[in-house]
Amino acid sequence: MGKGLPSLIFMGTPEFALPSLKALIAADAPILLVVTQPDRPKGRGQKLSSPPVKELALAHGLPVLQPARVKGPEVLSRVEALAPACLVVVAYGQILPERLLKIPALGTVNVHASLLPKYRGAAPIPRALLEGETVTGVTTMLLDPGMDTGDMLLSRAVPIGPEDTGGSLHDRLAEVGASVLVETLARLADGSLRPRPQDHSRATYAPMIRPEDCRVNWQEEAERVSRRIRALDPWPGAFTLWQGKRLKLFGCRALSSGAVGARPGTVLGSGPEGLDVAAGGGAVEIGGLQLEGRRRLEAADFLKGYQLAVGTVLGE
Repeated sequence: MGKGLPSLIFMGTPEFALPSLKALIAADAPILLVVTQPDRPKGRGQKLSSPPVKELALAHGLPVLQPARVKGPEVLSRVEALAPACLVVVAYGQILPERLLKIPALGTVNVHASLLPKYRGAAPIPRALLEGETVTGVTTMLLDPGMDTGDMLLSRAVPIGPEDTGGSLHDRLAEVGASVLVETLARLADGSLRPRPQDHSRATYAPMIRPEDCRVNWQEEAERVSRRIRALDPWPGAFTLWQGKRLKLFGCRALSSGAVGARPGTVLGSGPEGLDVAAGGGAVEIGGLQLEGRRRLEAADFLKGYQLAVGTVLGE
């Protein structure tokens, strides 16, 4: 079948996993089963919503399994019965038990959105942006019981642009990851790819984004404020306080000049591209805003409906 790819079970859940599953389908990979998270309540009406991977799998007639716990006997027995040559894991959302990892002859291949061993963990994309990296990438690896500690297979670097957001970088890495995954599986199948151990002494970590990571500290340098806002755009969204409510901020860039001596968090003015706000040692331009309980708006549209006067101090 397609390009000599091995028989596999695909495990993934969110949007990030879609390009990988699409690429495998396009390559006519022998996909025996798709495992994804259960349907969850979503939105104001809390209506049950299917994971993106489930919708794509069903649209292509692939069998789907949605266990509440991947460690349960149902999953183990199903995988053992299907006897795949490989498990493929792309943002599945649960830790796989060691017994499951050992079933496939070629191992369990994971697509991770960083250049390992940097940024192991749950949030490599926003963490790379927060830390001011200019290059990140994708690594395929063999899962082991550790947290992203398994042997590496292939990697591909991806530049980070000055206006990249968590969303734009997410989408680019997802597409690159799909391409790297197909090559990885083909080379594993033909025996031309040898796993390489990670240099654990160089490992860095990317823990989940916490609520306190999302609040903008206007005392920080303007470039760091900009990175925080971009890293968390579109989700979960960096925020400040205005009139006692959360005001999410999007599409930010540091300005080359700011109001000298202005109190950090002070609204300096607005232009066609956004709202200018003083930060530590400079200023930033904010392209989009979303008041608590409202929808996201471009800065110009937001300012038509809300009075954010020059001199207003955000964050209080």
